[in-house]
Amino acid sequence: MKTAHIRTELPGPKARAILARDAAVTSPSYPRDYPFVMDHGRGAEVWDVDGNRFLDFAAGIAVCSTGHSHPQVVQAIKDAAEKFLHISSDYWHEGQVRLGERINALDPMGEPVMCFFAQSGTEAVEGAIKLARFHTGRGRFIGFLGAFHGRTMGSLAFTASKHTQHKGFFPGMPGVTHVPYPNPYRPLFAGADQGKAVLDYLEQVVFQCNVPANEVAGILIEPMQGEGGYVVPPDGFLHGLRDLCDRHGILLSCDEVQCGIGQTGKMCAADHSGVRPDIMTLAKGLGSGLPIGLVVAKKPVMENWPRGAHGNTYGGNPLCCAAALATLDLVEHEYTANAAEVGAYFLNRLRALEERHPEAGDVRGRGLFIGMELVKDRASKVPAKEFCDATITRAFHNGMLLLSCGASTIRFAPPLMVSRGEVDEAVTILDASLAEAREALGRSR
Repeated sequence: MKTAHIRTELPGPKARAILARDAAVTSPSYPRDYPFVMDHGRGAEVWDVDGNRFLDFAAGIAVCSTGHSHPQVVQAIKDAAEKFLHISSDYWHEGQVRLGERINALDPMGEPVMCFFAQSGTEAVEGAIKLARFHTGRGRFIGFLGAFHGRTMGSLAFTASKHTQHKGFFPGMPGVTHVPYPNPYRPLFAGADQGKAVLDYLEQVVFQCNVPANEVAGILIEPMQGEGGYVVPPDGFLHGLRDLCDRHGILLSCDEVQCGIGQTGKMCAADHSGVRPDIMTLAKGLGSGLPIGLVVAKKPVMENWPRGAHGNTYGGNPLCCAAALATLDLVEHEYTANAAEVGAYFLNRLRALEERHPEAGDVRGRGLFIGMELVKDRASKVPAKEFCDATITRAFHNGMLLLSCGASTIRFAPPLMVSRGEVDEAVTILDASLAEAREALGRSR
C-alpha cells in the first residue's frame, strides 16, 4: 500500500507563494478549508505544487466521477477541440443532439424526455424553476430544510443548508416554503416513520394553513441530501411524495446534481426508490470536471416551452458535450457497478471504525455517497463541528482531501473508479486523523 502520510511541511513553499498571490486578486467568498494548491491528478490521486501526493475523496465536490484526467474523457475533449470550441445555442451541432439522445436512452423517467443544456447545477435549477412555473401556470414551490440547490437567486431561494448562504442577500425569490427533510438519525416529528410524518405535515399543516396546494408549481428535492449531511431518506418517502404531487397536480423535481451520475451505485439516486420525477437536474459528475448542467424533463412538460422563453450562450458547448458522452460511457458500463461494490465495502470499513471512535455517531450512505456524522456523544447526538473540522484538517496533513457537510458530517465522495486498496488507505488515514484531532482538542477516549 502506498504511504498514507505526507512528510513535506504543508503548505509547502510553492503553495504558500500561490496562496499569497491569490489573496490579492480572488474573492474571499469561496468557502475554502485548508491550503491545497493542485498541480495535477490521475484517477483518485492528486499532487500539489510542492510534489505532495494525496488521495482525493472529495473529487472536486463529487465532480470528477471518472477520476482525474481519465484518458478517454481527455481524448474526447481533444477530438472535439480540434473541430470547434463554441457555437451558441442559436444553432445546432451533433454532439449536443447525441447527448440529448443518450440521456433519453437512459430512460430516467420511464417515458421520453427532453433536455435544456446549461453550464452548472445552479443554472440547471434556475431552468427547472422557470419550466415548472411556465408549465403549470402556478407560482409557489415547496423546498426542504437542509437542501442545497445553488447560490444564484432562484436556486438560493430553495437552498437551506447554512444561513451564511443567505446572509446579506435578502430579499430573494419569493414563493418557496420549506419543510423538514426526513432524517432518521435526527427525527423532528413524533413516530418512527419520519417520511410519513413529513408527508402528513405537508398535507395536514402546510397545505391547510399556509400554502394552497393548487398554487404549488413544484416540489424540489434531493433524492439523497448532499450539503445537508449526506442524508438518505426513509424507504417509501419518495413514493409518498410522488403520490402527493400526483393528487395535487404538482410537478416533482429531483435535484440529482450531487447524488446523480452513478454516485450512489445507480445512475440516478431516485432509481433506488423507483420513483420517476417530472423534472430532473444534472451537473457535477456529468462532465468529469468540465462545466455542464442539464434540465431533463418529461417531453409533455418541456415540448411546449416557446422559442425565446429560456436560453443561454454557452449551453451545449461542444467540449462539454464530448466530455459528458465519454463520461456516461464509462459510468454506465463500468463505474456505477464499481461505486455500488466498492461503496458497500467502504461503508462496512467505516462502520467498523465506530468501535474505535465514540464521536462517530452515524455512518450512512449508498454507493460512494457516504457520510460519517460526528457527535460530542452518541446519547445526546450534539454535533461536534470543531472535532469534524479538526479531523478534516488532520486528514489533509496526512494525505487525503475531504469535505464536510451538514452540521458535523464528513462526506466521502471519491471518484467512481476508486479501488478497494485506495479505500483501505483512506480508512487508515481517517483512523489516524480522528485520533490526532481528539488529541489536539484535548479530548480523552
